[in-house]
Amino acid sequence: MPIRYASKRRGHPGCGAGMMGTKNATAQGGSLADGPKGLSDAEAKLRLQRNGANELPGGGTRSPFTVLIDVVKEPMLALLLCGGLIYFLIGSRSEALILLGFATFSVIVTLIQETRTERVLEALRDLASPRALVIRDGQHRRIPGREVVVGDLVVLSEGDRVPADLALIKARDLLVDESLLTGESLPVRKAAADTAPVPDAARPGGDDLAATFSGTLIVRGSGMGEVTATGTRSEIGRIGASLAKVRTEAPRLQRQTGALVRIFAGIAALCSFSVILLYGFARGDWLQGILAGIALGMSLIPEEFPVVLTVFTAMGAWRISHARVLTRRAATIETLGAATTLCTDKTGTLTENRMSVTELRAWNGAAFTLARDDRTPLPAPFAEMAEIGRRACAEMPFDPMEKAFHDLAPRLPESATSRLLRSYGLRPDLLAMSNVWMTAEGCVVAAKGAPEAIAELCHLNEAERAAVKTLVDAMGQRGMRVLGLARAEASRGDLPETQRHFAFTFLGLAGLTDPLRAGVPRAVAQCRSAGIRVVMITGDYPATARAIADAAGIAGENILTGTEIDNLDDTALGQRIADIGVFARILPQQKLRLVEAFKARGQIVAMTGDGVNDAPSLKAAHIGIAMGGRGTDVAREASSIVLLDDNFTSIVGAIRLGRRIYDNLRKAMGFIIAVHVPIAGLALLPLLFGLPVLFGPLHIAFLEMVIDPVCTLVFEAEEDEADIMARPPRPPEAPLFSKHLLLWSFLQGIATLAVTATAFVLAWLNGMAEDEIRALVFTMLVLAIVALILVNRAFSSSLRLAVGRHNRALGLVLGIVGLVLAGATLVPLLRDLFHFGPLHVADFAAIFAAAVILWLGLERAKARLGRRLAL
Repeated sequence: MPIRYASKRRGHPGCGAGMMGTKNATAQGGSLADGPKGLSDAEAKLRLQRNGANELPGGGTRSPFTVLIDVVKEPMLALLLCGGLIYFLIGSRSEALILLGFATFSVIVTLIQETRTERVLEALRDLASPRALVIRDGQHRRIPGREVVVGDLVVLSEGDRVPADLALIKARDLLVDESLLTGESLPVRKAAADTAPVPDAARPGGDDLAATFSGTLIVRGSGMGEVTATGTRSEIGRIGASLAKVRTEAPRLQRQTGALVRIFAGIAALCSFSVILLYGFARGDWLQGILAGIALGMSLIPEEFPVVLTVFTAMGAWRISHARVLTRRAATIETLGAATTLCTDKTGTLTENRMSVTELRAWNGAAFTLARDDRTPLPAPFAEMAEIGRRACAEMPFDPMEKAFHDLAPRLPESATSRLLRSYGLRPDLLAMSNVWMTAEGCVVAAKGAPEAIAELCHLNEAERAAVKTLVDAMGQRGMRVLGLARAEASRGDLPETQRHFAFTFLGLAGLTDPLRAGVPRAVAQCRSAGIRVVMITGDYPATARAIADAAGIAGENILTGTEIDNLDDTALGQRIADIGVFARILPQQKLRLVEAFKARGQIVAMTGDGVNDAPSLKAAHIGIAMGGRGTDVAREASSIVLLDDNFTSIVGAIRLGRRIYDNLRKAMGFIIAVHVPIAGLALLPLLFGLPVLFGPLHIAFLEMVIDPVCTLVFEAEEDEADIMARPPRPPEAPLFSKHLLLWSFLQGIATLAVTATAFVLAWLNGMAEDEIRALVFTMLVLAIVALILVNRAFSSSLRLAVGRHNRALGLVLGIVGLVLAGATLVPLLRDLFHFGPLHVADFAAIFAAAVILWLGLERAKARLGRRLAL
């Protein structure tokens, strides 16, 4: 007769003497209606306010003073200050004040950018912090570890990092790695409080202690504990230790841009010094020579590169987090666009992780189909199978598969009181788990697991195992995940150390289904068009894996199993995986071999994982992708990105965003190079040919103030290109500045310089006043910069895209630039400060026409370069 969990604990003499019991074992069907309620949300909020967040003091943020010191070290600010000082010396106080104002503005902008970036990074750190599964108001809640408070009931599972000091209420086969606190590499065994009371001064180390400590790691088993200390009051806080923080590695892009800026800075210093000497000896005016040298130096240094890279990286990570993907390392953003192979698991990633038991098949071949949400009682033979399946699960299930068995509770008859005595967890060498229950009739052992593991526990012969395999294949072909079920009776003495020593009886098979996520086939098709190979790696049977792969659009004709992998050496494995789309019956440790095999073939590998044993493969992959919902803290810490919703479509969305961010970064960098060419040319041209010096540090500083917001606002906010997921993956060694991009940038710059320099020379030859020439050329240069913005918005040549693509930041920036330019050329006070003469309607018409001609000409030239710009 099937046996029901009881709402009260009752003793039973003799059976399993000396083994731990389970306090308040009341979770029926995953519901906590009669179980522990935990704190209420209101009480938890009050305690959080009173005691503070569950975190240790950190020193990751920079103070404003530190930022200020870093800003002062920048060459551009030094040039602005020098220019201001010289203007004071020659009596031009207005220019001096304006330059000092620009210097102050630069400091303020940098402080604002730093604050904004820190806020973004702090939010990302909050997302990256260990999560905790607590019970509040009788419900399981997954919350950030910093929100855990004293008195919370925390549910612990294998792979979790303990969020606070806990007194253990339950412990099932619980082993904890406390090396962070003790330095001892071996994990220690834990016991529940009813068998090993928590001492007043609990300290880490030693077996059978009914306490766990903040920062330690659950390496096996499960349990539940009540929080006794958080934050600095925890053991890790008292001994002054600090948790390891996520550190952003120096990306390759940062090294490239840093090297480029240093090269340009060296060239600028050499040219500026030469100009000072040339101007001083040739014209005898050393102060003006220094100003000319400063102006040239400012025009040559692309100081925007580090700013743009920092802003794009931080904001890119933030944008990706809005797509339910957490980027834990900055280098991942550039790597995403280079991914060629995407290895994904099945359950919860391709599927909805919403399992239900849809078929029970008895050992005699009889089958019973179960409909979702049906509440009619199960027939007796199948009711016993369902009850054994439920008894083999955790009392308070969190895993969707175990929840599916608990969901069958309303269809099972009531039973007598029972008590959990002992649990035997999954092991790599035996993929089955068993629970021993004390009932009124005696001790019952319920087991579930991989059919071949259950067949081994039941000591089936070869013919019987072949029959089981035939049934499993038939169910797997319909997309079911198949588990074997078995039952045994336990003696009334000490329980054995391993579940292999029970005399199990094979009851039958349970088939569970998990619907495919709606967007998966489309996402797989997008990967295929983007040149990304998608392979599925699962622990399921080959038939089940093939059915899901076919539905998802993954090539599942050729399947390789874990057993076959073990029989191949590394060379043979590398050859076999060339045309394999599905890997079935794979153990976590075999994932590492697959990652290394793909890498040996020159692939850029993205790998998903969620368990403790997945950590090596996640770390070995170029892009480790951990599950944020069902994943363990160990997996998340080993990964480079975390899926907050465990959804495959989010991976594809992250790849798309990664390509977009990289595209926009290249557009911004190309724009910076293009703009610096005419600015430097117009600063150098008068010195070489004896023309009037038009631009001083004041004008260059104004232009530099235009370039920064254009890059950081307009290009960062650009939408992705229409063909972004139709391009092949970018080679990982490809430089940010490809030869085509550099050629295109210099071509734009030279064309802009030619237009503005022609206007300069013609105006000078026609006898126009110097102030009017300065106003004419400056206005033309600003409108030319606007033309360059429109040209660089897209790699493809399209006038419609240049003006019609949605970008709120573009309208804002162009509006501000237009107002400032209008003020500088039309308002007498500002005009005098810039030493501009009056411009006439004909002048503005000529300037506008030249800018339009430049824009159309560059669009025409871009059409010839075509898609090579995007590569």
